[in-house]
Amino acid sequence: MKSKTIIVSNRLPVKCVLEEGQLSMHASEGGLATGLSAIHGDEGNLWIGWPGLVVSTKKEEHLIEEQLRPGGLVPVFLSEQQIKGFYEGFSNEILWPIFHYISTYSNFETEYWDHYVRVNELFRDQILLHAGAGDTIWIHDYQLLLLPQLLREQLPDTTISFFLHIPFPSQELFRLIPWRNELLSGMLGADLLGFQTYDDVRHFISAASRILGISQRTGRLEFEGRTVAVDSFPISIDTAHFEALARDPEVLRSKEMIRNSFPGQQIMLSIDRLDYSKGILQRLKAFELFLGRSERFLKSVVLYMVVVPSRDKVSQYESLKKSIDQEVGRINARYGTYDWQPIVYFYQSFPIRELAAMYGVADVCLVTSMRDGMNLVSKEYVASRIDGTGVLILSELAGASHELVDALLINPADTQQVAEAIETALDMSPEEMQERLSALRDVVRRFDVHYWAGSFLEKLKEIKNEQEKRKTLRVGNSLEKSIRKQYQQAKRRLLILDYDGTLVGFKPVPEQAVPDKNLHELLEDLANDPKNHLVIISGRKQEQLNQWFGKMDCTLVAEHGVWRKDPGGDWKVRPGLSDHWQDQVNELMVSFAHRTPGAGVERKDYSIAWHYRKVQKDLGMIRSDELLESLKDYSGTFGLQILEGSMVIEVRNAAVNKGQAVLEILERQEYDFVFSAGDDRTDEDMFVVLPESAITIKVGAGDSHAGLFVPSYKDIRRLLACFLSQRKGSARVKQDPPRQAGSARSTRVKK
Repeated sequence: MKSKTIIVSNRLPVKCVLEEGQLSMHASEGGLATGLSAIHGDEGNLWIGWPGLVVSTKKEEHLIEEQLRPGGLVPVFLSEQQIKGFYEGFSNEILWPIFHYISTYSNFETEYWDHYVRVNELFRDQILLHAGAGDTIWIHDYQLLLLPQLLREQLPDTTISFFLHIPFPSQELFRLIPWRNELLSGMLGADLLGFQTYDDVRHFISAASRILGISQRTGRLEFEGRTVAVDSFPISIDTAHFEALARDPEVLRSKEMIRNSFPGQQIMLSIDRLDYSKGILQRLKAFELFLGRSERFLKSVVLYMVVVPSRDKVSQYESLKKSIDQEVGRINARYGTYDWQPIVYFYQSFPIRELAAMYGVADVCLVTSMRDGMNLVSKEYVASRIDGTGVLILSELAGASHELVDALLINPADTQQVAEAIETALDMSPEEMQERLSALRDVVRRFDVHYWAGSFLEKLKEIKNEQEKRKTLRVGNSLEKSIRKQYQQAKRRLLILDYDGTLVGFKPVPEQAVPDKNLHELLEDLANDPKNHLVIISGRKQEQLNQWFGKMDCTLVAEHGVWRKDPGGDWKVRPGLSDHWQDQVNELMVSFAHRTPGAGVERKDYSIAWHYRKVQKDLGMIRSDELLESLKDYSGTFGLQILEGSMVIEVRNAAVNKGQAVLEILERQEYDFVFSAGDDRTDEDMFVVLPESAITIKVGAGDSHAGLFVPSYKDIRRLLACFLSQRKGSARVKQDPPRQAGSARSTRVKK
């Protein structure tokens, strides 16, 4: 069966109206509907969402389903109570103000959360009725943040992506939400998370790492054994459509009517949905300031202001509407005359052709959002100016400002700057105007909504290919059985195990990562098997390893190979090592630790480690990069190696590494089963030198020379326990006598 793409959004791309048993549908002309129309239009693809109305009977539901089905549309029906709690409540009284940096408007009602969870589950259930394993599911916006993970739990191998159309706030604001962990985990169920700007990407990664403790590198997050890609994809418009509208005869007639209504005047245009994030009151204040300081523009300029109704039954919006009405009336009363008023104000929505006429007639477009995910009005205005004239004044806090850099960029809170920008725009020379607009039009042409959708899906394909390559390497049931079988059939086994991150989880303080009773018993059982040679190899000091495992019948390797202790023997240091460099490096690391709260320095016999696991995530990354740069000179001067581990930077003699230590062990004995597990950069040295036939496992996702990987140290411990499952309860066999060379299948070492 052919795989399909399922688009999921809070609303379907049509508005349904049910009157006297008759259903009528009106297509949306919004940017999302336009951008995804080509994808949705492919045979078999579906769009799932709320149809925009509440129905009271199953008969009405069936009627709507039947009429939507031919268009590939699938409705999710919601009750009045669910709309109030899920959409008006949690989505717009919690998420919207927090995500737009107006936290004082948030209303953290637990009942809202319950509705939000339930509606996301309803969407999941509807999707599960239509989705197959090979399908691609593309989820949109803040109303459905939980949905990716809800689907991942039911469809673990399905391709799932998510795009957020509004800003993502800084982690300091996001963590105000009581259900922050659940929301982040919900989003991370996706394979690809798309945001409008790089700032949003940075804020999300910061929240995920600070709140959930997730590691990340180069736009990749590791979550529950999966790689999740995070990137910015600025949404856009159908540029060609707006250019065509600018030539439409009906639009041209409307343009002429508007222009004739304001003879001899320059027209400034603003179009916004009623929302406190749009900076409408601040814009009015700036416009009034402009009128007061630039009397020469009186009667020669008009602000054509459109506010589209939205949520005006909500108290904050009702209050905002009243304030706008009052300010417009006051400014018009103060500056207006019998034949001119400075502001022409409309509180209504307009069809797309009338909006196109407004774009085409406006000499200046004024966008002063206090916070905006993108703001497509700015792009629609630019696309509509096919004659090469017009000036765009754009808030630097709108996502579009990252692309439309040739606009007059302003801080919307700085009313003085906005007033000056208005004057600059009205006085701009034709040459500068054309130069700026030409650059802006190049951007909106090149990066239109079709480019946005295509680039997002291309990135999704890339991350899925990456996951598929990794997926074949993950130790699953079949591989586990194969490894276990090899273990059982072997006569002489070498088990090489890193400690921190491989046998135990990481702790804020390394000293807290002590082996628990179960681990101790597991390792003892492995060490006491006469067919096994167990090696515990770690960056820890020999005193620590000796305290924990010194009485076991195993080899201990400390400080990545500086010290070694064989069963029944004493600790021996690797010959020819020098420590005369340590004082200088230690002084440098201590100086960095003193100005990095939570950092610490661990001095060993022949290495020094700078730990920053307890440091604030962002600060830790900055300081570690600075320290690495400062250490470069020492590496060349003293012949040192600098290693980046998990929240640690370690400096050691270049001649010392786990690979060299493992080679020395391999040279002393032949093995027909070699098993090695590690989790960080220091373990790569041993993965490289181990035989091609060796089973090498990296704990955690990421690039590695290991042949396999598992998500967690718990998986390694479970696999080791499987090795012993056949021996549980059986008497232990005495040690076999030393085997003559060649008596077992020899293991070839990589050159």
